[in-house]
Amino acid sequence: MPPLTVYKDPSCGCCTKWVEHLRAAGLRPVVHDRSDMDALKDSLGVPAALRSCHTAVAGKYVIEGHVPASDLKRLLATAPRGILGIAVPDMPAGSPGMEMSGRRDRYDVMAFSANGKTTVFARH
Repeated sequence: MPPLTVYKDPSCGCCTKWVEHLRAAGLRPVVHDRSDMDALKDSLGVPAALRSCHTAVAGKYVIEGHVPASDLKRLLATAPRGILGIAVPDMPAGSPGMEMSGRRDRYDVMAFSANGKTTVFARH
């Protein structure tokens, strides 16, 4: 498995919970606090409509937002061609790191390509 690097704002609590979710799933993320997240997302090609709070890089893929560890592992295991990464836009309740008692929103994990094309990678 390629190294997993997570970039997050130092004051973001849900980002820290997402990192804990990754570790509980057996992943070993290296975390870097950054205050210039929009510039980082721009440089990595994350579409504005798919952005959330934190961004990770694993091998050649970008992982944006509260993506479940199982989807991240599937991405790396299948190594689909033609996509730049996967994203959970916004911060849906019930997604990893956004657990709220009694509330679980339905959400999609979106795959995105460098030319801006998006497809559904997983539904939750």
